[in-house]
Amino acid sequence: MHAGRQYTLKEFLIWTRRDIYWIFGLTLIPTLLYKFAGWTWLAVPWVPIAMIGTAAAFIAGFKNTQTYNRLWEARQIYGAIVNGSRSWGIMARDFVTNLHAGAPVSQQELHRIHRELIYRHIAWLTALRFQLREPRVWENMNQKYNIEYRSKYKVAEHQEPLEQALQSFLSENELQYVLGKKNRATQIISLQSRQLKELMESGLIDDFRHTAMTAGLTDFYDQQGKCERIKNFPYPRQFATINLFFIRLFVYLVPFGMLNEFAKLGEHLIWLTIPFSMIVSWVFNSMEKVGESTENPFEGGANDVPITALSRTIEIDLREMLDEKDLPPAIVAENNILL
Repeated sequence: MHAGRQYTLKEFLIWTRRDIYWIFGLTLIPTLLYKFAGWTWLAVPWVPIAMIGTAAAFIAGFKNTQTYNRLWEARQIYGAIVNGSRSWGIMARDFVTNLHAGAPVSQQELHRIHRELIYRHIAWLTALRFQLREPRVWENMNQKYNIEYRSKYKVAEHQEPLEQALQSFLSENELQYVLGKKNRATQIISLQSRQLKELMESGLIDDFRHTAMTAGLTDFYDQQGKCERIKNFPYPRQFATINLFFIRLFVYLVPFGMLNEFAKLGEHLIWLTIPFSMIVSWVFNSMEKVGESTENPFEGGANDVPITALSRTIEIDLREMLDEKDLPPAIVAENNILL
């Protein structure tokens, strides 16, 4: 997520510079042929090009609206995870007590149980964000312009293995159990449910509190499923493809339509075809790229939901509920990019 006031024009031009290069060549060649080779037949009436441009603008606007909706839904999901996690923290700390236990346990043992429940939840957050950062073939992180821009920041989930990230939150047996599963986040919630059952059987949680905490786990499954739906189902390829085709077709035709328009203004003003065609083409092409960069809100791009920072915020909140002092620092934006 960009955490600054706005992208600078310089940043945007650097991000789109590869497109600017080929757009420049696309506008220069027909202008030179028209001027020096006398190929005046290259000029195309502007009306049909404008009609294509209108269609391209509509489809680009539709795509950008839908991809923004995907981004906003992802942010709402993680907002629900933040709120649910805080609720889980207070329930784990305050619902597990000796009030109904047949064989009361020590305060140290109760604290250990509270810590297990809270740390296992942090492990779930960790496993979930690692799964959401896994690449998909339709994602755009490996495009050259995104790789270059990614040099401004580092995606934490790409820097360390999941096993290392989970070591602090799970016991060795649970860690090996979880790593042996395909969907690690799902199995961590399963471990939480298993412990809640054991705590109820030992009398450390009554039926009502067990039901409330189990409902919390069910909600976490629900939010995880919503994240997986966005992650594993791309913006429909037919709409993405037709958007790209319409934009590219319009960009290719723009300089041919501009030739006649500037030729009418005077012999030497034909050269204005180049800058004005570049501006129009760049605007439409940039609209397509902005929509593309918003399609997949979990891949770790500069415009994605900052799930790493949100997970760290939750971790700090939950560990403070345990009165811990040695807390990790909050994640801050790196070059205005918060992940």
